[in-house]
Amino acid sequence: MQAPRAAAERVAEDVAAMDGVASVDAPVMDAAGTTALVGVVPATGPTTEATEDLVHAIRDRLHGRGVAVTGRTAIDIDTSEKLGGALVPYLLLVIGLAFLLLTVVFRSILVPLKATAGFLLSVAATFGAVVAVFQWGWLNGPLGVHSSGVIVNLLPVMLIGMVFGLAMDYQVFLVTRMREEHVRGASPADAAVAGLAHGARVVTAAAIIMISVFAGFVLSVTPMVQSFGFALAAAVFFDAFLVRLTIVPAVMALLGRAGWWLPARLDRVLPRVDVEGVRKVPAAVPVGSSSEAN
Repeated sequence: MQAPRAAAERVAEDVAAMDGVASVDAPVMDAAGTTALVGVVPATGPTTEATEDLVHAIRDRLHGRGVAVTGRTAIDIDTSEKLGGALVPYLLLVIGLAFLLLTVVFRSILVPLKATAGFLLSVAATFGAVVAVFQWGWLNGPLGVHSSGVIVNLLPVMLIGMVFGLAMDYQVFLVTRMREEHVRGASPADAAVAGLAHGARVVTAAAIIMISVFAGFVLSVTPMVQSFGFALAAAVFFDAFLVRLTIVPAVMALLGRAGWWLPARLDRVLPRVDVEGVRKVPAAVPVGSSSEAN
């Protein structure tokens, strides 16, 4: 029973000698005397970069000695790193699938490219707003929120998923009507104006409803809930009013017919989805016609 305790005491001494460690508790053995718990208090806060570096340094120093670094701080660090590592593949997968789907629906290369670029612009603007409010403390008083200097590690993943769905809904609703007008022979500029005139009120109403719902979470006393509500409300505002109702119609009008260009080879390969309902339907033979009489 002395060997495990002696090993734990040596671990505690090694950790106590490291930079950035404020104190180390005496090892606490379990009932069997085979496992020890050593509490380590860092000199910096649990969410600082120095504490993160200290956790990695302890793991590197004690590697291969049967020691595991755990606790809430270490778990939060590991979770953030896992989510951060998965963020780019997740984003690429979502954007790639959306690009393919929009290409099939709108028979265009530039329309889905513009849609995904607008989504990335909305996400970037939202991340900037969240950092300004919840890390830098901007507008904390008027908004009635608490700036903790920390952004919840789950927020980026949740934000990308939810905003992507809303952004594509607005995109499809607006551009579908533009394509309808274009297929019927309208010029690209006229098609963009008609699509905007038809969908602006619905998109505006839907966006205001979603912003009001998400903004209600800012009234919470929990900083995590406040950050989620603010981020989603800001994202809907940026995407609906700045991207979909302003940038998209302007870009569609500026692109002209090039906006609806699709390579001939790709056009032959892609399946045809009749979203606009423009395919001709065979006329029904009227009852009592001469062919029926014969």
